[in-house]
Amino acid sequence: MKKSILWMATLIASLAGGLHAQNITGAWQGTLKAGPLDLRIVVKISLEDDKLKAVMYSIDQAGGQPIPGSSISKDGSIIKMKVDMIGGGYEGRLSADGNTINGTWTQVGMPMPLNLVRATPETTWTIPEPPPPPKLMAADATPSFEVATIKPAKPEGRFSLLVNRSGMLNTTSTSLSDLIKFAYDLHPRQITSGPVWLESEKYDITGKPDTPGMPNPKQLKAMVQKLLTERFQLTFHRDKKELSVYAISIAKNGSKLKKSESTLGLPGFGGGPRGLMVRNATIAEFASMLQANIVEQPVVDQTGLGDARWDFQLRWTPDPSQRQLGAPPGAPPPPPPGDDDPPPDLFAAFQQQLGLKLESTKAPVEVLVIDRVEKPSSN
Repeated sequence: MKKSILWMATLIASLAGGLHAQNITGAWQGTLKAGPLDLRIVVKISLEDDKLKAVMYSIDQAGGQPIPGSSISKDGSIIKMKVDMIGGGYEGRLSADGNTINGTWTQVGMPMPLNLVRATPETTWTIPEPPPPPKLMAADATPSFEVATIKPAKPEGRFSLLVNRSGMLNTTSTSLSDLIKFAYDLHPRQITSGPVWLESEKYDITGKPDTPGMPNPKQLKAMVQKLLTERFQLTFHRDKKELSVYAISIAKNGSKLKKSESTLGLPGFGGGPRGLMVRNATIAEFASMLQANIVEQPVVDQTGLGDARWDFQLRWTPDPSQRQLGAPPGAPPPPPPGDDDPPPDLFAAFQQQLGLKLESTKAPVEVLVIDRVEKPSSN
């Protein structure tokens, strides 16, 4: 009798342990090694209508901003999660006791180790309250920079051009060419007669607008145009020139783009060696980013999609003529992917992933001919 009771207790404990291992609902947390950064990640998994749901938090980047998972599944001990909003995905293996998941987070083609541990009330990380939405600048405002500082960049600096929630512009390691390309939506081949230091001299710039709120893209570009005139003494005239260009159009079977739900006025671009995340951008803005940072020819928008804004990700295997986002001109392309199933080239990726075509053609495009420019005046 005692043996039967002992056997039954052991069976119940075993079944309880197995059920715990099978149940992955609750909070999971771990530290993502993203290059030099250690980023705390929390994933909350729930069961709704017999279907798993996941919400992700990147505490050290997005604070308390929830990032909804697109899908999450469990097949045996294998856990898979997709997070389309940020172009990411996770795959890991659940431990036998159901308390850890050892896996890999992959974002725009870059795999990074991420091991998750089941959180308890005692160990769970505090998720801060999400920040309020930023205040947008009045649409009819014509802002300028009230104060702008321009300093020589550090030799080891990396290119960036960002606007924070208060509307402050911060750039690092930006050249005069970078600023002109951004302000006037140009490819380097559309800028002519510039000085020898057009691309070689790099600057860190901080600009405070004279109007409260976050500017929209048109307002931000207008402010940078004024900065170029006032601090770099830039004058120019425009001309037309027939150049080889890439034209973006809608593919035969139609677009696969998803309209953005963002309430921000500014587009966002980010990526790694073989991928790109696009958030809240028009195709014209996407074309401008491509021509300024990645491809060797100007890019024109022939989709007819107008001012509609989109969220999407694009993965491709670059050829030697294509740069990584943020890499300086002349930088070598990233090394070939080491996986067994590399993404397609850029042209095939456009059709397969976006339902768009990217085709090389000839077209007359506007060029900016520099008449005068000086190194920036002191702050």
